[in-house]
Amino acid sequence: MTSRKLTIKVPATSANIGPGFDVVGLSLSLTLTLTVSHTRFTSPPQSVDPPKISYSGEGAEEVPLDAYKNLTTRVALYVLRCNGRPHFPSDLAIHVHNEIPFGRGLGSSGAAVIAGVLLGDALGEFQLSTSRLLDFALMVERHPDNVTAALVGGFVGSYLRELSREATEAASVPLAEVLPEYPPDAGEAWGQDPPSPPEGIGHYVRFNWAPEIRAVAIIPQFELSTAKARDVLPLAYTRKDLVFNLQRLAVLTTALGQSPPDPDLIYEAMKDRVHQPYRKTLIPGLPEVLSSVTPSSHPGLLGICLSGAGPTILALATGGFEAIALSAKEVFKGAGVEVKWQVLTVESGGSSVVYDE
Repeated sequence: MTSRKLTIKVPATSANIGPGFDVVGLSLSLTLTLTVSHTRFTSPPQSVDPPKISYSGEGAEEVPLDAYKNLTTRVALYVLRCNGRPHFPSDLAIHVHNEIPFGRGLGSSGAAVIAGVLLGDALGEFQLSTSRLLDFALMVERHPDNVTAALVGGFVGSYLRELSREATEAASVPLAEVLPEYPPDAGEAWGQDPPSPPEGIGHYVRFNWAPEIRAVAIIPQFELSTAKARDVLPLAYTRKDLVFNLQRLAVLTTALGQSPPDPDLIYEAMKDRVHQPYRKTLIPGLPEVLSSVTPSSHPGLLGICLSGAGPTILALATGGFEAIALSAKEVFKGAGVEVKWQVLTVESGGSSVVYDE
C-alpha cells in the first residue's frame, strides 16, 4: 500500500450579479482549502476507519467533523460509490481551512459541494471530465450558477439542459436519496447504491472579464439562508420585469469584459427587478445602499448588487474601494446592521487539485 497527499482549493462565488438570477456566477479570491492524506485503495476493498476531519477558519465551531454528516465528505462518498468504490480509502485525514463566510451569499455551500466532488474524484483516481464533475455537483446543488463558477472559475453563464424524460427523472430525485442522512446504527453496507447522475445536466460559457475590475464585498454580520431568501420571491413575474432583466443581462455579460469599463453602462445593466426588490425586507438598509452608492457619488464604482441570496452587497469597481465600502457601512449602521468589507479579485482559474506524492 502507498500513501498520497493532495491539496484541493475551491474559490468563493457570487451569483446573479444584478439581473442574472440563477444564470451567472463569479469566482472570488476567498478560498476553501482541503489538505488531504490517505492510503491508496487496495483490491479487494477492506474495511476502514472513518476519516479524521479537522477544521479551521470561518464556521469552524459549527461544521460537523463526522464524515457521514459533513457536506464535503458526504458528497465525496457519493462520487466514490457512484463509481464503484463503496467506502473511503484507508487512513484518510482531511484538514479544512475556510475563508468563506457561511450564509452570506458568497457560495459557501457551493464551494463545499465542489470540494466534495473533487475529493471523491481524487480519492478514487477516476479522472472525471469537468462536465462529469459538474453533473455530480448538480445532483446536490440544483442551481448551476455558484457551483459552475466555483469549478471552472471566472465570470460564467450556465443553464440546466432539457434532458430526456428518463434523464430528467434521474436528475430530479430528492436530495435525501442522493445524500441520505446516516442513522446512528448505519454500517458500511448502508447507502451503497445511490442514484447516479445522468450525463450532461448543465452547460456553461465563460465570459471575458476586464482585469482592472475588483469586487468590494460588504458583508453584514448576520446569516441569511438561501431557502429563506427564495421563499420571498413571487411565483410569477410581469413581462415588463422579465424584459427589463433580459435587456440588462444581455449588455452586462459583454460590458464587464470591456477595457476600460464603462461605469454608466454597467451601473444601469446591473439593476434588477427579479430578486433584489423582494429581498429588501430581509436585509435592512439594502435599498438605501443600492440607491445611494453610484458612479457619480463614488468615482471608480461600476455597479452594485446583492451577492447571491445575500446579505452581502457586491460593488464592482476600478478604484475608490474604501470610500465605497465606508459609505455602505454607514448606511447599514443607520439600519442597525454591522458589516465587514474586503476587496476581492476574480479568480479566473477556478478550483484546483495539486498532488504531493
